[in-house]
Amino acid sequence: MDRTRGFTLVEVLVALVIMALMAGMAWQGVDGIVRTRDASQKQLEQTLRLNTVLAQWQTDLGAVQDTGAVPPLVFDGATLRLTRSVPDGVQVVVWSMRPQGTANAWERWASPAVTGSAALQDSWFTSQQLQGGEPGQLRTLEGLSQWQVYFFQGNSWSNAQSTGNVAAPAPAAAASAAAPRQALPSGVRVVLTFAPGSGLNGSITRDSLLGP
Repeated sequence: MDRTRGFTLVEVLVALVIMALMAGMAWQGVDGIVRTRDASQKQLEQTLRLNTVLAQWQTDLGAVQDTGAVPPLVFDGATLRLTRSVPDGVQVVVWSMRPQGTANAWERWASPAVTGSAALQDSWFTSQQLQGGEPGQLRTLEGLSQWQVYFFQGNSWSNAQSTGNVAAPAPAAAASAAAPRQALPSGVRVVLTFAPGSGLNGSITRDSLLGP
């Protein structure tokens, strides 16, 4: 009489151990794929945000308006201030870098649009008193170690903090001009350097034409 032979207890235990090892290896593979996907997604989001912020930077510079009431473009090493034309008038825009933990954050502030010289001067004064967190203040990028700005004047790039060309006053205003104004450059270069662990490596350089 034939008897069907079953699995012994040892064989069942060995099979279970093998299946557990295979399941563990499969889980490690899936976990690795998920981690890689998350890292790639985070880097993609950071790159998209960086491109969006730099597009806003170029838009601001492309709309610079010299009103004669306040300086149209000034960089002091930590803050860049400019006046730009908008459909409702002129506004003051400030790009600055502020400490954030072990790195720095790049922030943008924009005043309400105004149409009069006195109101524009008030906005300019307000832009010099910013402490962070004011209405209109936006944290654009994080994880930066430093930034540098250069102006294109006289067919060459120079540090934006160095003395540039002086604009000659118009004949009608020459007699009443209190002080010479620095001539606007034709281009602005920004160099952003990212801190270790920010998710973005090294530095990025972006050149922008000044307008109009």
